[in-house]
Amino acid sequence: APGPAPAAAADARPGHGSVPDEHPRPAAGPSPATGGPFGPFGAFSPFGPSGSEALGPEAGRKGRGKGQRKGGEVSAPQVVVHRDKELMAQAAAARLITKIVDAQAARGSASVVLTGGRNGNGLLAALATSPARDAVDWSRLDLWWGDERFLPDGHPDRNVTQAREALLDAVDLDPARVHPMPASDGPHGGDVEAAAEAYGIELGRAARPENHGAAPSFDVLLLGVGPDTHVASLFPELPGVRETERTVVAVRGAPKPPPTRVSLTLPAIRAAREVWLLAAGEDKAKAVTIALSGAGEIQAPAAGAYGRSRTLWLLDRAAASGLPRELYPPASP
Repeated sequence: APGPAPAAAADARPGHGSVPDEHPRPAAGPSPATGGPFGPFGAFSPFGPSGSEALGPEAGRKGRGKGQRKGGEVSAPQVVVHRDKELMAQAAAARLITKIVDAQAARGSASVVLTGGRNGNGLLAALATSPARDAVDWSRLDLWWGDERFLPDGHPDRNVTQAREALLDAVDLDPARVHPMPASDGPHGGDVEAAAEAYGIELGRAARPENHGAAPSFDVLLLGVGPDTHVASLFPELPGVRETERTVVAVRGAPKPPPTRVSLTLPAIRAAREVWLLAAGEDKAKAVTIALSGAGEIQAPAAGAYGRSRTLWLLDRAAASGLPRELYPPASP
């Protein structure tokens, strides 16, 4: 099934507000021809009256942007485009600090799902050097991971290892609130299925009755987008992206090394209040265009990643280059 229709980005140019509007356009119904709501660019489409209404800096300010799908609410994607990957990382870090501080003020704690890769690690590095870093009460932050390479503990290619180097070792976290995925030399040894099952149990124990599911309602779940549209370790057409019941799966035969991994599933991703998808670089442009064009989640897993209250696509200009240029305002000059 295709993901919800994207909403046009609010203006984020200097003098127009640095954060996009909180109220994206509502998702529209699917088009019989394409599966997307308005043709090949979803709600961005310049080819029909409904799409043209979404153009310009005032677009996305008329509704909450939520639709209904089996399992709960669906938020229409918003797109924010920054000048380059460095500025994108800095802006995303500032946005994440604000979200964590707000969640801690409202509920006493916050929960974030981290992602690896160059954009996820770039965000963490930017957060580490941010002057506002100390606004976060790190001892009241729960950290989870969206996926992990099934390698020995401390291996340099593991996402948790890279996250510790980029940020985590420099802040005062409560070790009991840090939830890395099992390593291949951990208590489950080389049994990746047992490792995935154990992480699913850990998620279930952290879920609260009000979450109405087997995973916590994470405040923010971060995802990188691969050139093939994969998110976490959910790759196009592979069994993991088809999973509808479990929150965590073992992944074998991944098309990029290492082939054995552990990953959250789309149901676990969709439990998050907000899902932020990060993409920078020309090599991500095709994937971004496909995922925001009404593609099905089996063929384009990124199209199936969305949060219950908000879905943000945080891009640099290179990654956004396949989208119609008039359909988003630049975030930076």
